[in-house]
Amino acid sequence: MVSFSLGPWGWIIAGLVLVGLEVLAPGAFMLWLGLAAIATGLVTFVVTLSAEGTALLFAALAIGSVAIGRQFMRDTRAKPSDRVINDRGFALVGRHVILTEAIAEGRGRVRIDDTVWRVEGPDLPSGTEVKVVGVDGTLLKVKPV
Repeated sequence: MVSFSLGPWGWIIAGLVLVGLEVLAPGAFMLWLGLAAIATGLVTFVVTLSAEGTALLFAALAIGSVAIGRQFMRDTRAKPSDRVINDRGFALVGRHVILTEAIAEGRGRVRIDDTVWRVEGPDLPSGTEVKVVGVDGTLLKVKPV
């Protein structure tokens, strides 16, 4: 059986090792466990706990820190405005363009810069100005201006 009576410095050192492992192999998981271990060490400086109490404290702090970390990582992930860099179709939303091929039965075409795009929208004649309001794969959704 593994003893959790590392003492305050043992917990702090273990936490720093875990944070260091995160630097070597990033994945944002060891960081939260390392912070929980450091917090456990700091608490055990102030409060004397049994080995079981220290283990339970670490488990609770680890679960809490991982939950907070997941929420933090979810909030910092790519936002729709960040998609513009990697999603060319999404970058066109809001742009006004002229139909090069009439929209008949809901489908037509526009030329944007050097690319011809398929569009979907209400039936409109060629030469009508439309606004790109959405993207579905390589199909632009448009409405008349």
